[in-house]
Amino acid sequence: MRKGDGASCAAALIGIALALSPVFAAQAAAPAAVEVEGTEFRLTLADGRVLTSPQLVGAQLSILTNGVMQRVRIEAVQPDPGDLARGIKPSGEVWLHTFSIQGGDGGWSNLCDAGPDGRRQGFPLAGHARPDGVIGPGAPGEFALTCTSGAQGKCIRLGYRPWDKAPDGAPLTGAFAACVRLIRADYAGDGRSTTRNGQPVDIYDSFGIQTPAIATSYEFEAGFTPDGAVCVRHVRVKENATLAAVEAQTPRLAGHVGEVCTEAYARNAGAILFVRSPP
Repeated sequence: MRKGDGASCAAALIGIALALSPVFAAQAAAPAAVEVEGTEFRLTLADGRVLTSPQLVGAQLSILTNGVMQRVRIEAVQPDPGDLARGIKPSGEVWLHTFSIQGGDGGWSNLCDAGPDGRRQGFPLAGHARPDGVIGPGAPGEFALTCTSGAQGKCIRLGYRPWDKAPDGAPLTGAFAACVRLIRADYAGDGRSTTRNGQPVDIYDSFGIQTPAIATSYEFEAGFTPDGAVCVRHVRVKENATLAAVEAQTPRLAGHVGEVCTEAYARNAGAILFVRSPP
C-alpha cells in the first residue's frame, strides 16, 4: 500500500504529563491516578471509578514542556476511522484526540499541525520521549502526547503499536521504533530526519502488517531496524542527504550503500521494515 510520509511536527511530542484535572461540574470524586493504555487515558477516581478518553472530553492536562508548565484541553475523542487508501485499517485500538493548548494570552489553539490527510489530532503514548525521537520505556504513569502528523502518530496508525504483538506473536516494540526511523528517513538512527512532509513512500515489513504495493515505479530505498538503516540504496530526498554523507556521518553504514543494498541484502542484515520511494 502507498502511504504519505513526513517528518514529525514540532508539537508532536510535548512532554511528560504531571496532572490531569477534569472539568466536570458534577464530578464528586477527585482524581487518584492517571495512566495511558494504548492510545487512551485511563483516569482512576478516588472512589474507584475509571474514566477513559471518550469520557474525558473537556478535561485539562497540566503538563511540563522544557521546564514550562502548560495546559492542554481534550476537545474531542473519536475512534480512528482508518484510511484504506493508505493501508490503514480501523483496529478499534486507536483513539484520535483533538487537543487544544493554552497560549500566554489565555487563548486556546489546536496543539497539532495538519498531516497529509488534513487531520489535526493526536493521542497519548505511554513511555518517555527520547531526544532521538523514539518513545522508550518510562516511569509508571509517564506518557507523551504525539500528533498524527508526526512519525510516531503515523506509525501507530499504520499498525506498529508497541503495546501489541505481530501476527507471529513477536512484540511490536522494535517495529514501532524501526517505523519511526523509516518515516523520518533517519538512516543513522540518531534522530536526524532527512525526509520532508508529504513525501510519498511504500512501506512494508517482515510481519505482514503492511505489504508492498503490487505495482509501483518506486525503487527499493532501505531496510530498517530499531537502530536505523542497515543499508541504503538511494536517499529519499536528494536535497537533504547524499549517499556519501550518509556513509560519512554513519560509519557502520560504510560499504552498505548504493547498489549493494537490495531487499534481500537488508533482510540478511536483520532489517524488519522496508521502504520504496521514487528514485
